[in-house]
Amino acid sequence: MNSKTLFYILKRILLAVFTVWVVITITFFVMHAVPGGPFVGEKATTPAVQAAMEAKYGLDKPLHEQYFTYLGDIVTKFDFGPSLKQRGRMVIDIISDGMKTSMALGLIAAGVSTLFGVTLGAVAALRRNKLIDRIIMVITTAFVSMPSFIMGSLLLALFAIQLRLLPANGSTPAGLVLPIITLALYPMAYITRLTRSSMLDVLGQDYIRTAKAKGVSGARIIFGHALKNSLIPVLTYIGPMLAYIVTGSLVVEQIFAVPGIGRAFVSSITNRDYPMIMGTTIILSALIVIMNLVTDILYKVVDPRITLE
Repeated sequence: MNSKTLFYILKRILLAVFTVWVVITITFFVMHAVPGGPFVGEKATTPAVQAAMEAKYGLDKPLHEQYFTYLGDIVTKFDFGPSLKQRGRMVIDIISDGMKTSMALGLIAAGVSTLFGVTLGAVAALRRNKLIDRIIMVITTAFVSMPSFIMGSLLLALFAIQLRLLPANGSTPAGLVLPIITLALYPMAYITRLTRSSMLDVLGQDYIRTAKAKGVSGARIIFGHALKNSLIPVLTYIGPMLAYIVTGSLVVEQIFAVPGIGRAFVSSITNRDYPMIMGTTIILSALIVIMNLVTDILYKVVDPRITLE
């Protein structure tokens, strides 16, 4: 690894750190600008009791002091403070418990969508303008156009209620099948179209025609040249896609009652649990930033011809 590559990686890491800091700062001040407070809905809360609760959680201090304390706890201890509604539990513990399910769900959905997307995209490109190509394009267009909450509701009504093949509750392994399919369909359709477009472009390049003229086998041309070089745009999408699937699972987890980070986040909003809202927002935003960082660095691994600047 040369010095230019190291400098590029260092620059991207510093930019990622700066982006996360901006997210933390914006999230903190926006949450504190929201009218009301986390204890407004408490039963029989007198001004004295509310003041005591604010003092307990440090909400009575000046805003700038709260900000630097909050930022310092995140940087030094990765601590987002205690939950204001789930008494006795720390925000990071709640997020960790939810992320175990959400990450497993997201990784499986990402793997399924990538495998089927690349395969269907390659088939569509190799059978351009044939019946199979048109069928794949029609199906993927439908999946891209349909929001996940509508797709999830349709799958729930069909397979769980009408056919009763799968459970509607996502708290069991069998119950995770429908959420995984729901999360995988949109990225699978997008990867299919991306792979098809990229592969058609690669198949028209001069070096592919040269390989054919030299008598290189069709399988080697497809897998050794065309498909490999077609994966660069797909790689660009796969990194952010994983973060999208995890963050996009918020609604899907509500539909299928999956005990993941989505349910905890929605519950924190309805309960005005400010530390939980901020912690979840920061973690999910940092996940997107990290996946984009990893994707940028992997460009060089996939295609050494790419010049890092």
